[in-house]
Amino acid sequence: MTRPDDACRPDYAGGGIVNLMASLVQARGGTARAPEARLLPARELGDIPQIVLLVIDGLGADWLDRHAPRGLLSQHRLGTLTSVFPTATAPAITTFLTGVAPGQHGVTGWFVWLRELGCVLKILSGQPRYGGADYRQARLNVRALCPQPALFDDLAVPAAVVSPREIARSPFNLAHLGRDTRLYPCAGFGDLCRQIERALRAVPAPGYVYAYWPKLDALGHRHGIASPAAVAHLRDIERHLDTLRKRVAGRGVALLVSADHGQIDTAPAATVELAAHPRLAATLRLPLCGEPRAAFCYPGLAQAEAFVAYCDAQLAAAVTVWRGADAIAQRLFGPGPVHPELSHRIGDFVLTGRGAWIVRDRLPTEEPFVQIGVHGGLSRAEMLVPLCRL
Repeated sequence: MTRPDDACRPDYAGGGIVNLMASLVQARGGTARAPEARLLPARELGDIPQIVLLVIDGLGADWLDRHAPRGLLSQHRLGTLTSVFPTATAPAITTFLTGVAPGQHGVTGWFVWLRELGCVLKILSGQPRYGGADYRQARLNVRALCPQPALFDDLAVPAAVVSPREIARSPFNLAHLGRDTRLYPCAGFGDLCRQIERALRAVPAPGYVYAYWPKLDALGHRHGIASPAAVAHLRDIERHLDTLRKRVAGRGVALLVSADHGQIDTAPAATVELAAHPRLAATLRLPLCGEPRAAFCYPGLAQAEAFVAYCDAQLAAAVTVWRGADAIAQRLFGPGPVHPELSHRIGDFVLTGRGAWIVRDRLPTEEPFVQIGVHGGLSRAEMLVPLCRL
């Protein structure tokens, strides 16, 4: 079996996004469930009347260095944090919403095998991977599947959430909103900044405002994170943020900007298509889960040896093979106590892509689907995110 590639592992002890949330919880009168961030201890925020955290999906620290080294965010950067593992939207955003690592909240990727339902679910929408009813249509209770308490309910102060209109009132978002948190849907990044201002006027101090913006990540998936479209959107983001920064100056606002993960660009030549490896596919009892850069595999006990032997012989240059139990023991998903279903949700083995490699399969119900920008793995570009204070 190939040796685990630990080029850039998540830091859950003080250098990661989970620790940033611990600092914010403590600064707003709550009890954190992780060590506070070394870059921004709670004491530096405790006397600030209003704290805003803006999470820009897909904004990697190395990418920001490369494309805007003298831009607004770089000028006001405190340093770098690590994401969680997998370095993906569903696990990382759930960490921002709960304050704990994926091993504790149990949201382990875009596709999650839920043993309790006997189904591979698109966890954010609640739709089975093969298609069909979502959370609302199937009357599924998000809290029953994701029972970790909302971070907002840990705070001793009022809070607000600003989120794109198309996802703001999704069952997953509402389940993690907390009991009394105000919700401000937005349309476009300029409107997101306006809604942050609106929330700051409405939420009594001391307060907390969380905002999320997904378009940079979407542009990276579609065009590549190195594309002119992605870089142009960064310019747009910084222009609006500069206006927001000036408008809230002198009002006792700590305006923080970070991200859930970065991205890398891949290519068809760096793709392991499961259909092209029928001997490997024959060992699996379930479709691949997780992410293309962090594929969770379920060969079961009987086929485990054949699965590992094939990966070692045919895919050693493309993937690193982790035993699921070893990944948990090495705290790749975070410290304990772990979610009771974690071992089932990550599978018997985890394949992380080397270089720009991805691993994917396609169900009979799925149309061909190609992403240029990808994430989920353990590269610096995916793992490291900036922390800025404007």
